[in-house]
This record gives sequence, C-alpha cells and structure tokens, in this order.
Amino acid sequence: MRAISALLTVCACLVLLGCNLTQSQPTVQVGGQVLLNNHLDDLEGKRVGLVMNPTARVEGSHMLDTLLARNINITTLFAPEHGFRGDIGAGETIEDGIDQSTGLPVFSLYGKSRTPTPDMLEKVDVLLFDIQDVGARFYTYNATLGNVIEAAGAQDIPVWVLDRPNPAGDLISGWMMQDKHQSFVGKYPIPMVHGMTLGELAKMMVGEQWVDNADQATVRVIQMDGWNRSMKWPDTGLDWIPPSPNLPRFYHAYVYLGTVLFEGTTMSEGRGTDNPFLRIGSPKTKLTTSHIAKLRRQFSGVNIERRSFTPKSIPGKASNPKFEGERCHGIAIQITNPDAFNPVKLGTELLSTLLDASPEASFNNYMPKLSGIDNALLQEQLKNDSYLNNWEKTAREFKKQRKQYLIYE
Repeated sequence: MRAISALLTVCACLVLLGCNLTQSQPTVQVGGQVLLNNHLDDLEGKRVGLVMNPTARVEGSHMLDTLLARNINITTLFAPEHGFRGDIGAGETIEDGIDQSTGLPVFSLYGKSRTPTPDMLEKVDVLLFDIQDVGARFYTYNATLGNVIEAAGAQDIPVWVLDRPNPAGDLISGWMMQDKHQSFVGKYPIPMVHGMTLGELAKMMVGEQWVDNADQATVRVIQMDGWNRSMKWPDTGLDWIPPSPNLPRFYHAYVYLGTVLFEGTTMSEGRGTDNPFLRIGSPKTKLTTSHIAKLRRQFSGVNIERRSFTPKSIPGKASNPKFEGERCHGIAIQITNPDAFNPVKLGTELLSTLLDASPEASFNNYMPKLSGIDNALLQEQLKNDSYLNNWEKTAREFKKQRKQYLIYE
C-alpha cells in the first residue's frame, strides 16, 4: 500500500509539474519566433539589415545573435531612439558606430538623420524591423518605422515587420493629431493611443499614403500566433523587456499613455525616480484631501496616494530631470487592475487636478506635440470635460478608417 501511495504521490507531482510547465509557456508567439520557425528560408542568399533594440528577443536571446547563429547574412544594424542596445536616455542624440559584440556597423536613426540614407542601405537586400511598441502616437518607434518604409521603398528594398503585441490591447483614446502639430513624436494622423500593432500600423501608413514612396514600398508583416485584440500585456505570457529606460515594467508603460502629458508641463512626470510616470508633482504642489477623494471616486483599478519624492540624476535614464534634488509633492500611482480604467483619461484627470493644486504650473511648447491640439483648446476642454465627447468621436471615426488594415481578431 505504501508503494502504491508513493507511486500516486509521484504521479501527482509529475502532473502538477506538467501543468506548471504548460502555464509558463507564453500564450503568444511574437513575429520573430514565427520567422525563426517558418520563414528563415526566405532570407537565404540575402543581405539583411536589422532595425532593432533590446526588445527584439525571442526566448531570452536577441534576434541579432539568433539570426547570426542560424547563418543569416546580417550586414547592417540601425539604431532607433535609445540605441540598438537600449542604453541611451530619452531624446539623447545617437551617433553612428560599431556594435561591440559583433563588429557590425550601426547607423543612427535618432541623430543627424532619422531616415536611412542610400549609403546606409547599400549592403541591404531586406530590412527586418523588430521593436516592441507601447501603442502610443508619441512613442517614436512608429515614426522610425515610417521613415524606414519611405527610405526602403525608394531603394526597392522590402521591409519585414516582425510583429509584437500592443501592450494596451485594442484601446483607442485621446485627441487626434492636428496637422500643424505634427513632429517626430506625432507624425501621423492617429489618436494618442491607437489600438494597433506596428505591423498593422505599417500597412495603414502605406495604404493611406502617409509615407513617401508608398506606391513603391513593399511591407511584409510576419504575424504573431495567439494574439488577439482583447489582450493586454499580462495576458500574453511574455516577459516584459523595457522598450525604453523609463518604462521598466508594463504598469509604467500603461500609465505612461496618459501621464506622459506631464512632460508638456512644468511639473515633474517622475523621471529621476524609480517609478517614472507613476510619480507626479512639483515643489509647490498642494494637494488636498478632496483632490485625492475626487480622483479615487473616478477611477477603480488604481490606487492614488499623496506622496513626496526627490528626482535625481540617473545615468541612461534621466540625466537632468525636472527639479533635480528638490523635494516634490504630489501623487503616487499603483495599478491593481489595468482592465478597470482608461490610462489616458486617468492622465488627463490627473493633469486637471494637479494644475488646480499647483498655481505656478503651466504648459510648455511640448504639450501640443503630445496632445495633438492647441494648448488653449486643451485648457478649455479640461475645464468642462468636453474632451470625452471629442475622444469618443475620434475613436468611432478611427475604428472605421483602420478596419481594413487590421490583422488580428
């Protein structure tokens, strides 16, 4: 009987172990994984350029290393904002150079030129674009993708987008970009948060003729397996690799979709702390109990507390943060359920509340590039909450426009 009991115990442990192993496997296979499994033969005999950063990983290995190990002829590397290895701070110029691990040339797409030149593409037959996005108009990787498609189209070079999830799922929110405010942090006429993958957005850029040489462009999307539009990042089972230094975890990236607006103010958005975009305030902010109570009534799925913090210089993350070394007073944000609230609405309501509590605070010239609209119009809509009707109309119209370009259910 003891032997049978022991055998049953061992079997039960094996079953549990099997379940745990199954649960540890990602629900989603990213485009890079699908490429490795099914499409490597299509690269045989081709000179391959890579537009990537540290998020271009499959099963813990960077795609550059994996492709070299598979004898793919990688000839050229291209670095977006934050660099090919991801060690450059936001907005910092990136210089051309050599990748220390492989000796391959690295051309900057966030320096003197933000578009590949013909000389940079001289030794390239196909470009692979593999970068994790956050689903926001103002996150510069979509502008880099558009520039790559334009330049490659002029040289008759196909671009393959190795698709990755939109961490915010199908969320569409925020203002549409007005033409006069277009910039590298808002290049295309899309809402602040667009609910598309970069592969889908690439198709839309070409189909809507938003990029030069659209008629000559060849874009191939290597689709994910297992992803659908209802998924936010935690549903994918994938490890979070920071797409930029100040978005160390998914929750930072999710709230960033709204609290990024504080970059368009004289208040601190939390850069220079361990929780950028989850800490907001300024030295003269004076939040009351009623301010916090109002915010808590408006939002579930998130805890909002009064908190003081002191920004400091952090190499590679925040070299000169606002109010460096000064005690700031404001809020701390903690997410308990990302499905329960809209982060763009949260950021906008926080903006309204903290402006009320910070009489000396103001917008700066960066705000229209982030919001997409004039500062005067933004201030007016904050006063009467009319932005919500604007967002609903924008979302309805954009859903119709983007429908033909969607890949995933």
